[in-house]
Amino acid sequence: MSDMIFYERVVALSDKAHAGLKVRPATSFAYAARTNSVPLLAGEFFDCAREYPIVFARGSGSPLPAALLGLRESENLFVDAVGKWDARYIPAFVRRYPFVPGKGPTGELVVCIDEASPCFGTTEGEALFVGGKPSPQLEHAIKFLGEFHQATAATESLGRRLDELGLLRQADSLAQLKDGTQFRLNGLSVVDETRLRALGAEVVQELFANGSLAAIYAHLMSLGNLGVLADRLGRREVGRKPLATR
Repeated sequence: MSDMIFYERVVALSDKAHAGLKVRPATSFAYAARTNSVPLLAGEFFDCAREYPIVFARGSGSPLPAALLGLRESENLFVDAVGKWDARYIPAFVRRYPFVPGKGPTGELVVCIDEASPCFGTTEGEALFVGGKPSPQLEHAIKFLGEFHQATAATESLGRRLDELGLLRQADSLAQLKDGTQFRLNGLSVVDETRLRALGAEVVQELFANGSLAAIYAHLMSLGNLGVLADRLGRREVGRKPLATR
């Protein structure tokens, strides 16, 4: 899963190249309307478990958690036709837009932006730099990206440990619409409850102490939201059907 989903032209923010740039809040989540999943941070599991199925996707390294937002490619069931996000909690990956953390040569945080975003301009919004220094608006964005950057390491550690313990299996869950149409979670993984129950006391204590066990159970609980996704898709399909004529 790409870390640059829905970003079009990512560049490092520069106090020289972007000296006159201004930013205004995104008024629409249309930029995420064609994204059926987004990466999650481990610290988001409890909030996300109330809204979305949490699954694991294997990238170039260890498995990483993701919030499932749709059952079909290029469809986010939580963004409506006018760009409104229909859920109480919005994943941090979505909220950080149009900013994005990058890594420098030694792994340090580099603040990047999507230059193609309509949030940026030179006439409207809050300045990013004042007198060559980050404005309060930019300082707020930098703080958010810094926290996101730091939390990524803990998230990668969670996925890596689950993989080491052999707790992940290919998902065989099904979501079904009222018309009988079925959707399977191909290419995604979930925690195997049988393997989890078979862990030794020492490993269970380790997972409990570092908070991983609570995250695992939040993940397992979240899988019940597959039915919620199916209901959302069903309502969307009904809304698209033309009214019957007499």
